[in-house]
Amino acid sequence: MQFFLLIAALIAVFAVIFALQNAVPITVSFLFWQVESSLALILIVAFIAGVITSLLFNILSIIKRARATNIQEKKLTETKNEIVPDQEHGEK
Repeated sequence: MQFFLLIAALIAVFAVIFALQNAVPITVSFLFWQVESSLALILIVAFIAGVITSLLFNILSIIKRARATNIQEKKLTETKNEIVPDQEHGEK
């Protein structure tokens, strides 16, 4: 736990240094939209947007795999239920 706290503190220090060294204001234009802000803030927002996009795609993949697993588990249970009663009434 303390190791992760140390890593988080180091990342925070590097983020502050990054922000201080990249405080130059820039203008970002997209279609009819323009924003003027510091380079560090623009880069951090773009990074966070990328992380959120990645998480959304990963969540969709996880949901798809969970659904496929549930279907396979139901088929396995049905197959077991078909086999077990036959063994009880079959030859010994």
